Amino acid sequence: MTADAQKRLDAISTADTLGAGFTLASHDLEIRGAGELLGEEQSGHMQSIGFTLYSEMLAETVKLLKQGKKPDLDRPLRSGTEINLRIPALLPDTYLPDVHGRLLLYKRLASVTSESELLELKVELIDRFGLLPEPAQNLLAITRLRMQAEKIGIQKIESTSNSGKVKFHSKTGVDPLALVKLVQLEPKRYAFGGPDELRFRVDNTEARERIAFIEALLAKLASPQPAPTAAKGGSAHGKQASTGTQRKQHHG
Repeated sequence: MTADAQKRLDAISTADTLGAGFTLASHDLEIRGAGELLGEEQSGHMQSIGFTLYSEMLAETVKLLKQGKKPDLDRPLRSGTEINLRIPALLPDTYLPDVHGRLLLYKRLASVTSESELLELKVELIDRFGLLPEPAQNLLAITRLRMQAEKIGIQKIESTSNSGKVKFHSKTGVDPLALVKLVQLEPKRYAFGGPDELRFRVDNTEARERIAFIEALLAKLASPQPAPTAAKGGSAHGKQASTGTQRKQHHG
């Protein structure tokens, strides 16, 4: 018996759960190799990197090409925002006893990219396993915060009951004026911790308060800044000058 045949038998012997057909197909692709899906060659690098990673790389590349962007080969495949609020955020084993099922749901949560997908997953969890316990609610809330933070180029968010920090990517979409304005308006709460870091002081002992604060902060950082007031003043000054000129002409 060949080594590949033995691998196939091992895969079949473990496929005894719901969705086993997809699992078998995935194992088969890993064993024989899927080849170059968008090219003519039938043998690729499937065996060296694995089917899952290959699929993620392919999906990411296709997504960038559809957006008219060139894939950055030096950038990690996943550069998502890291969020640590020091609160319990998980699917408890008392809520979902099956370890394999929990791992699949964690993976689905990690790959969520829109509010609609997150809502669908939340509805599915409630429908299958009942109302969400607080740690599961926190997990979904942090997933939503992660999506919001990724959109504006935030690398990391940390928070405890009394302090925290936000670290930005080098190519963040946050307006520097928004950060300066935030620090100027609330100097007792916000301060710069470096060229790419914003520190804050809070008093949020409850998990919901901590999540709500981070959500409000992200909304402030994402909101566009209003036009400078100097332009309005200049416009008013121009109107006054124009009115003065008209009065002189009328007097003359």
